[in-house]
Amino acid sequence: MHILVIDVGGSTLKVRASSTPEMRLIPSGPSMTPEVMVAQVRAVTADWPFDVVSLGYPGAVRGGRPAREPHNLGPGWVDYDFRAAFGRPVRVLNDAAMQAIGSYETGRMLFLGLGTGLGSALVVYGTVHGLELSGLPYKEGRTFGDFLAQRGLTRLGVALWRDEVERVVTLLRDAMVADHVVLGGGNVRHLQRLPAFARPGRNANAFEGGFRLWRDPDIRA
Repeated sequence: MHILVIDVGGSTLKVRASSTPEMRLIPSGPSMTPEVMVAQVRAVTADWPFDVVSLGYPGAVRGGRPAREPHNLGPGWVDYDFRAAFGRPVRVLNDAAMQAIGSYETGRMLFLGLGTGLGSALVVYGTVHGLELSGLPYKEGRTFGDFLAQRGLTRLGVALWRDEVERVVTLLRDAMVADHVVLGGGNVRHLQRLPAFARPGRNANAFEGGFRLWRDPDIRA
């Protein structure tokens, strides 16, 4: 079975197939509707065979469908028929959840993506749950995302941001009763140390998660 994985971001869309190690990039942004996305993905993957599709969506997903329109892309995602558009079975899940699947080993694992936003997912004995922790109130009238996402790093500076990351990661690990935490996203590079229960993720894990979604019978989304 050939699997195509699409990782949709607010500024860049990444695609990779299970038949090749090559990753291809497509610029995204406010003009990218699902129709545009499908057309561009089909164009750049015309030489790749694929039987099924995994699509990591930058927002809440419920019942295998986008639950809300994305912040940084064009409209029309919520009711879009991805299976009909690609002519293949498509599994849609939150982008953080897809990266969490690629990072998962055992037990209860919390994934936090430290990037432009704050992505979050929980994997419990093979079952992945996409979370929306970024918008939850934290302190000073601000949210977790206001402190841990890029806007928090910019506002606080690296030193204070690192302190907040350690504090929030510990808090959320306790709240989710997680055995361990994986920290992904581009801003992980700014961390000098991680708590003993945490480890860094790799951006490539999003693709591994997309492949695993179809291959691993112990993974449920």
